Amino acid sequence: MKYTWIDEYLLEKKGVTKDLQADWNWIRYQIGGKMFAAVCMDDKDIPCYITLKLEPSEGDFLRNQYEDIIPGYYMNKTHWNSVLPDGEVPDDLLKEMLDKSYHLVLKGFSKKRQAEILA
Repeated sequence: MKYTWIDEYLLEKKGVTKDLQADWNWIRYQIGGKMFAAVCMDDKDIPCYITLKLEPSEGDFLRNQYEDIIPGYYMNKTHWNSVLPDGEVPDDLLKEMLDKSYHLVLKGFSKKRQAEILA
């Protein structure tokens, strides 16, 4: 996987936890118990997708711009998108997408819960 920085980058965000969803072989990144990103691995533990949430219009736009961004693998195809881990999506764009996913999920909590998560 060319995005070797992803784990450190995501764990630096406030309130982020990480676990392994063993049944799916996914490393999940969550905020407040809700997933905002995942590294999906194959049966040899090699990353095959990086999945994240975006506003539907933005996800659709990016999928039309990059062949390495596809509708979310095993997820709702409207809100979730997957990035091929050895594709041509620039690091800065993937970081921006991950940031947006984080904020989109955080925004779904009440203001009080957001403050608790970010404390």
